[in-house]
Amino acid sequence: MHYREIDDISLLPANEQQLVVHAREMCDQAYAPYSDFYVGSAILLDNGTVVKGSNQENAAYPSGLCAERVAAFAASSNYPETGIKAIAISARSNQVGGDRPISPCGACRQVLLEYELSQGNPIKILLSKEKGAVIIIEKAADLLPLSFSGSDIKKGCAGGELNK
Repeated sequence: MHYREIDDISLLPANEQQLVVHAREMCDQAYAPYSDFYVGSAILLDNGTVVKGSNQENAAYPSGLCAERVAAFAASSNYPETGIKAIAISARSNQVGGDRPISPCGACRQVLLEYELSQGNPIKILLSKEKGAVIIIEKAADLLPLSFSGSDIKKGCAGGELNK
């Protein structure tokens, strides 16, 4: 996976700094009574709009949703003709330590990749915790290098397509 890491959000452009701040704030909106793992996300659309999301758990696991998919689905539903430029994802937990940012789960990686493929432009991904380092991934395809896409289904292929 291709990525780079910076020590602080102050090294990001202003719009990306604000996106990380929104994602960090959205951790407070998460509903995570079972895992105590609070995740927030914020998506920057091509038109400058920011769409936010937070994880929403449910006792009937796995019927909850991750913060990334909450924001992506809201963006797609409310702004269907507008592309996604970037997504910031942040997490905090009282039970899980460490200072490394978290990475999206497999389902969220697939969703971000499909939006990226359908719009034909990369989606930048900014990963952080409540403070500190930010990991920057320039495109969703870097999160899922041996991905399976809709073109594989159309081809009748059983294996995944290598995205470059």
